[in-house]
Amino acid sequence: MTATARSAGLLPCSVCGLVHRAGTGLAADHQLRCTRCHAPMRSRIPGSLTRTTALLLAAYVLYLPANLMTMMVTESIYGVRNDTIFTGIVYLWIEGSPALAVIVFVASILVPMLKLLALTWLVWMAWRRDTRLTLPRTRLYRLLEFVGRWSMLDIFVVALLTAIVQAQALATVLPGAGAMAFGAVVVLTMLASLSFDPRLIWDPVTVRKDSDERVDTPAGS
Repeated sequence: MTATARSAGLLPCSVCGLVHRAGTGLAADHQLRCTRCHAPMRSRIPGSLTRTTALLLAAYVLYLPANLMTMMVTESIYGVRNDTIFTGIVYLWIEGSPALAVIVFVASILVPMLKLLALTWLVWMAWRRDTRLTLPRTRLYRLLEFVGRWSMLDIFVVALLTAIVQAQALATVLPGAGAMAFGAVVVLTMLASLSFDPRLIWDPVTVRKDSDERVDTPAGS
């Protein structure tokens, strides 16, 4: 049998990382709490794939409105200007702020779409119980966790521009419906990443190795 932490009775805390020695039965996992932070511990996240899939579908539904609806409304003596994410990027580029335009493009359009596609691939492979590319998928999941903390950068840019413009008494800047939709997409993708259990990537590999070992073992040994 392939040696795993679960088969050895070892269970890590998902909050503080402390490794505990526990029973190998699934029923016992629901009664365990970390001795250091008292957080509940389980060998697997209940309903991980179903929950992650639902969150991803909701994020896809809101992704188009987030990019097509008004992100920022600017009221000044020259009139009212409604900007989506894309028109805001173009405006920043034309007005001589290419670095800020690139940052907003990466944080608002490129990163969310790549994160959605990457999570979709991970979930699809987990549903299929595919044993290929397990290590690259694990590394991709760790990368998604690292990149996720920068997903709210565009909202911070809108807030910063609002504060600067209003402080100079030049105009009034208000967030549009697109900002709320974009914020919802960011939160949904963050929740989807947190709800996905990366141990599901390796479960099919463990099952397959155990089956192969039983087949290769001579009878009566």
